[in-house]
Formats: sequence, C-alpha cells, structure tokens
Amino acid sequence: MKRREFLKAAGVGLASSAVVAPAIAQSMPELKWRLTASWPKSLDTLFGAAEYMAKRTAEITDNRFQIQVFAAGEIVPGLQVLDAVQNGTVEMGHTATYYYFGKDPAFTFGTALPFGLNTRQQEAWQFHGGGLELLNEFMKSYNVWGMPTGNTTCQMGGWFRKEIKTVDDLKGLKFRVGGFAGRILTRLGVVPQQLAAGDIYPALEKGTIDAAEWVGPYDDEKLGFVKVAKYYYYPGWWEGGAQPHLLINIGKWNELPKSYQTVVQACAREAGVWMTAKYDVQNPQAVRRLVGAGAELRAFPQPVMEACFKAANELYAEIAQTNPSFKKLLDSLTAYRRDSYQWMQIAELAYDMFQIRMMTRT
Repeated sequence: MKRREFLKAAGVGLASSAVVAPAIAQSMPELKWRLTASWPKSLDTLFGAAEYMAKRTAEITDNRFQIQVFAAGEIVPGLQVLDAVQNGTVEMGHTATYYYFGKDPAFTFGTALPFGLNTRQQEAWQFHGGGLELLNEFMKSYNVWGMPTGNTTCQMGGWFRKEIKTVDDLKGLKFRVGGFAGRILTRLGVVPQQLAAGDIYPALEKGTIDAAEWVGPYDDEKLGFVKVAKYYYYPGWWEGGAQPHLLINIGKWNELPKSYQTVVQACAREAGVWMTAKYDVQNPQAVRRLVGAGAELRAFPQPVMEACFKAANELYAEIAQTNPSFKKLLDSLTAYRRDSYQWMQIAELAYDMFQIRMMTRT
C-alpha cells in the first residue's frame, strides 16, 4: 500500500473510532441507585454480600453504575424492605422474602420452605428447576423482580432458655422465629414472635421471649445470644438452605440497559457464592467458640421433628386449596425435592457419612 493510501485508511479508522466511542458511552449511562437491606452492619456476611455486590457492580461498569447500600433502619426498618422497593422509595433491596409471608404465604419459597430444600437443592431448583421463573411470575403483582443472592446454608434451631424434651415443652413457648415457620409452630402451641435482629437480644435477656433463632453460629455469636440462653438447638428445619433475595423495583429493572441487567445478575451471583463460602468457613470456628463460652448443643428430639413435619404438611395442603401461586410453587418444589433426594442418598450421603465416621476416629 502506498503511503498516501495508508494515511487515508488510517484517517478513516480514527474517524470510525471517534464515532464508536461516544456510542458505547451512551449505552452505559451514569446511574446512582440505593439499596436498603434487612440486616444491621454488624452482620458482615449478610450485609456484606449486599456491599460486595454493589462494589463489583461499580468496578465492572467503571463506576458508571453505583449502588449505595443502607443497613436496616437507615432508610426503612429491616422488615419493610419489600414495601420500600415496591413503592419506589429505593430501587433495590436485600432481604429474606419469607419476612413478607403475611402478605402472601407464597413469599416463603424465595427464602426457604420449612422442610423444603437444602442449600444446593434450593440453588438448583431456583436457577435450573423453574423456581425462579415461578417466583418472579408471582412477585410481578408486587411490582418487584428478584433473584437469590446468597445462602446461609442450613441454619440452627435457635437459643432456648430451657430444654425441649417433648412436644409438650413447646406449648406456650414465646419463640422469635422468622417467617412462615411461626404458622407451623402455632399448631403445636408455640407463640411466635417476629423481631428484627437488633431487637432479639434485649427481648431474650428480659424474658419477653423464651427462645430465639437467627441464622447460625457465626452471626449468632455476633449478637451475643449465648450470654442469655445456653441451649443451642439444631437443625433449623424451617431454613434448610435459606436464601436472601435481591429485590428490584420492576419499573427500574425494565428501564436498565440489558448490559446493566447482566452486570447486576452476575454480581448478585458472585456475591451469593462469596456469602455461602464465607459461612462454610466461619461457622465451624464460631460453633467451637460458642461451646467454649457455655453453649450446650442439643438436637431437636425425633418426636418433636416429626410433629413439626406433620403440622407443616397439613398447613401446606390447606393453603394450596385456596392459593394458586402457593400451590404452583409447592408442586414444583416437592417434585424436584423427591428426585433430588433420591439421587443425593446414592452418592452424596454415603460419601458424607463415611467421611464423618472417619473424622471421629482421628
């Protein structure tokens, strides 16, 4: 190519670049959103996941999409996140959808159906088993779009001021228990209480409540429950794989450029992996510290577990008769759960049980 032709071609290339660059910039508008969470800042894994997602979103978009994260109480109380997102007070929230079961019991499926799925199953059902599509179909009527953002893994059953030996010990028990589980436990005589994180310790200390569940060892240790109740029960059958949810005002979600929607989904998934992995590292260490501080680990007695299981399934059958959204989600989840456990008991359970037996010998 002659020098004159080369320079001419180069000039065309530079001109093309000058045209393309502004077009790319225009497709990435500068946005500043607010996210309100259901968690206090002291819960650095739950609240930290929302912060992590916001940080990664800013990094990937070269700070063109910024999300400011607020703790519970800074904009709205922790149990009003759905309302704040729904009415546009904020663009997005990080919460547990089962907090809103009073609006509709179908909300419980976004976090964890009692006696539902474990951590891996919950992720699989929502992302590959049709659960997420059904949830968003349901939540559209509440003006929000959502996706799982993290998993606490199977939670503990909570802190009790007295031992639970029989089903009768549940009668009259004032128990802070999250979400839908309270409706099940009511059938066994429990008096459920729904309190935000910051209100649990003083209520337990003063004896206003007799027992309280929160998450698991790492977060429970931060809230100091071992100082006011020594019996630490497991498992938290109401949260076999509890997923916090990212909720976004549906109008704001639909306005986002597709590239930003993709960034939000990717960063939410990354933050979710970060959360679950952190709990898997921190919980074993925390439970040892709690036992050293005086916690007495107790398994719920088998008759208590079976009574709760029976009450749960009776309640589900009743709700499904009058709530089409609940029935649709329940049918999907139970079909997946049956198939999943048939597989897991073949390889996963056998491997885990062998490993546990070997660890106890060393």
